[in-house]
Amino acid sequence: MSVAGLSHRLGGRDILSDVDLVVPAGSFVVLLGPNGAGKTTLFSLLTRLYTARCGTIEIFGHDLARNPGKALALLGVVFQQRSVDPDLTARQNLAYHAALHGMPRGTARRRIEAELERVGLAAEADRKIRSFSGGELRRIEIVRALLHGPRLLLCDEATVGLDVRSRAAILSDVRDLVRERGIAVLWATHLIDEVEPEDATVILHRGRIRWQGRAGTMAADMGRGRLQDAFRSLTEEAA
Repeated sequence: MSVAGLSHRLGGRDILSDVDLVVPAGSFVVLLGPNGAGKTTLFSLLTRLYTARCGTIEIFGHDLARNPGKALALLGVVFQQRSVDPDLTARQNLAYHAALHGMPRGTARRRIEAELERVGLAAEADRKIRSFSGGELRRIEIVRALLHGPRLLLCDEATVGLDVRSRAAILSDVRDLVRERGIAVLWATHLIDEVEPEDATVILHRGRIRWQGRAGTMAADMGRGRLQDAFRSLTEEAA
């Protein structure tokens, strides 16, 4: 996936300004920024909830503006806000999503069972969503995002509101997907402790990209002793 020269305004205010971003196939890229940086707006543009008026978005060879159907078919999305029906069971939510993607019932059923088994929730398939814990619910949303076999998974603050153990487990699961399936992931977060030194990292603050590179080099590039200090410096200096 590549983004070039992407800018966006809401209510007469610049939310994103000239954003360039690349997420190669089979990579895990962290979009790191404080709350209000523009991460969710960027995801809204990538998923066409908003229409980009300036710049281009290409998803593995398909221009999002000119060929949205093929581009969006390659995306799986986990939004920051919960987006499953609490009065349906996990299985019903997943089956509904599969139907929206035109998947044959037999194929959908097999994929649902396999993915639920992978995340340890196969025995919970017929529980109503409202009875799930926050961590379980996020796992269901990730399963849903993967059912149609996307090449790119977008995760917008996917661990928000979860305890440390649940956050770590979900992040580990998503990293495993990159290694085992070769999918690309754009992981948006404001939490510096979710970043590993080898991660390709993009710092977004006040709608602008402030730094890009391997997280492990950020501190040295900024003349700081720790990653946390470098991140704080980038976002405070840009304030």
